[in-house]
Amino acid sequence: MSDLFDHSNAQNEYAPLAERMRPRSLDELIGQDHLVGPGKFLSTLIQRDQIPSLILWGPPGVGKTTIASIIAQHTRSEFVFYSAILGGVKEIRAIAEEARNRLKFHRRRTILFVDEIHRFNKSQQDAFLPFVEKGIVTLIGATVENPSFEVNAALLSRSKVLLLHALEAENLASLIRRALSDSERGLGRLELGMDDTAVTLLSESSYGDARRALTTLETAADIALQNGKKAIDEDTVVEAMQQKMLLYDKKGEEHYNLVSAFIKSMRGSDPDAAVYWMTRMLEAGEDPLFILRRMVIFASEDIGNADPQALQVAVAATDSFRFIGLPEGVLPMSQAAVYLACAPKANSSYMAYLAARKDVKEFGALPVPMHVRNAPTALMKSIGYGSNYKYPHNYDGHYVPEQYLPEKLKDRVYFAPSDQGLEKEIGERLARLRESAGKSLKKDEE
Repeated sequence: MSDLFDHSNAQNEYAPLAERMRPRSLDELIGQDHLVGPGKFLSTLIQRDQIPSLILWGPPGVGKTTIASIIAQHTRSEFVFYSAILGGVKEIRAIAEEARNRLKFHRRRTILFVDEIHRFNKSQQDAFLPFVEKGIVTLIGATVENPSFEVNAALLSRSKVLLLHALEAENLASLIRRALSDSERGLGRLELGMDDTAVTLLSESSYGDARRALTTLETAADIALQNGKKAIDEDTVVEAMQQKMLLYDKKGEEHYNLVSAFIKSMRGSDPDAAVYWMTRMLEAGEDPLFILRRMVIFASEDIGNADPQALQVAVAATDSFRFIGLPEGVLPMSQAAVYLACAPKANSSYMAYLAARKDVKEFGALPVPMHVRNAPTALMKSIGYGSNYKYPHNYDGHYVPEQYLPEKLKDRVYFAPSDQGLEKEIGERLARLRESAGKSLKKDEE
């Protein structure tokens, strides 16, 4: 069993704060209440010691490895940790043989935890299949990638996928305060204070990642002590976040420089530079799927409806690469990079989202207008749901002026088409529709 699941590590004062504070039970786990709350799916399975094969899917720092650790502490099975980065098919077969003997001679099951299972290729994943099918091992895989794309269908069909959510800022604030006050595993012996504004800044800047929050907190504590402070304030948190980024950039600065150059070359409509920087990344060993994901994002963010086909090209290049692999997979990648660089540019859709998001955050959950509510029952119809709704297909041109936004946002305009590519045509048609509806262009300029 890996030391990862030996909680004596949590007592090691030299271990990182994030490791020392790793929850040791479901009661200590923050977030994921949909899975580990009282009577919920995972809680019940752990209590009954009936763990099926699982795929834990979620962003970094939300508790995937922690849940595996808790299962390790509360199961009567042998728990084996296996890294997709370090192992291969030979190691899988050796683990399976040990599991077979353990089951045969000792009546003891084996739970195999596979970290970063999305990094396995098809042959490695296929190697698990017979052992999972025969019940020789119970597989628990952790991944930050969509398992629908990254895990073999046969393996996926024999596993239960559990979706873990990014942690809320309130969850992280609670974790930060716990780490500050815990004298056994946290920073309590330092007797450092931290005001609410600093806690809020750190929790909101950690983007749902507990590991990031605790690592930054540990850096902030060091900075405060070095400066003779007895409390961590906002300035200390900002400095800690910057130092953390600089430390990371010692190994990753060139990575981000190349990505930036690639995206800006496409945005600047320079296909030559775009292909050059893409090739630089590939030759440096960058994951091709990372580059392809950036192209899919770029197709929507920087091109949008000026050329809707750009998104199709980027997605098709991604699917083609998954089908072909290297080295030929670079061909659809190059084709897509050239297409995106040469396409007309518009960020109108992205800006529309930002404007709508601003109103959502400012005004909260405004009520849906009665006439556009769904009315599947007689009772709902009788109280006005769907009343006076105008069905556009019953009108000339398949359009009728109507107010679909909440009353408080009446006539708000979020989407302002550019004059680039297809968006020019879209804008002309939309202008005619808005004019016929008497909708003034009250775009929020704040």
